[in-house]
Amino acid sequence: MDDDLDQALDAVGPRLRALRRQRETTLADLSAATGISVSTLSRLESGTRRPTLELLLPLARAHGVTLDELVGAPPTGDPRIHLRPVNRHGMIMVPLTRRTGGIQAFKLVIPADGRRREPDPQTHEGYEWLYVLNGRLRVVLGEQDLVLSPGEAAEFDTRIPHWFGAADAEPVEFLSLFGAQGERAHLRARPRRSGE
Repeated sequence: MDDDLDQALDAVGPRLRALRRQRETTLADLSAATGISVSTLSRLESGTRRPTLELLLPLARAHGVTLDELVGAPPTGDPRIHLRPVNRHGMIMVPLTRRTGGIQAFKLVIPADGRRREPDPQTHEGYEWLYVLNGRLRVVLGEQDLVLSPGEAAEFDTRIPHWFGAADAEPVEFLSLFGAQGERAHLRARPRRSGE
């Protein structure tokens, strides 16, 4: 048991450093936010100082993570899923799956701030399926420029240049199933015919 505790505590320093760098925060900024001295923070990150609860609680708060995440605590058998939103490319992404490989599920929210108005189509390996929950989603797919409303779905090979954003000044929420190796969802949607 002591070996497990030592391994968990040894992993805290690198995790603290990774969190701080991911957030592009300096030791001085973190010190100001937590009240912990720069030298103590540096020693925690390098592993020369053993973390204590009094040090970890303000650090977890400053980094916006739970104490369990900070120390890499093993799962407790709690069946609830604790979703962690991520801001990426002007969207809020909520991962709905936790396993690596296979089809990944996300809930995405594009706020109504208009930052992603100009399409910038990208390509990458994979296959994607989208389902609109709320709002109107603009999808640029190759030469097509589509608007999907709530209840509509689309699927496409992500090697085709694509981009999506809010179709108007309202936010849009949608689900995305993505298979990095080209795995496909089994639901198909047909394009709208003119006049529908």
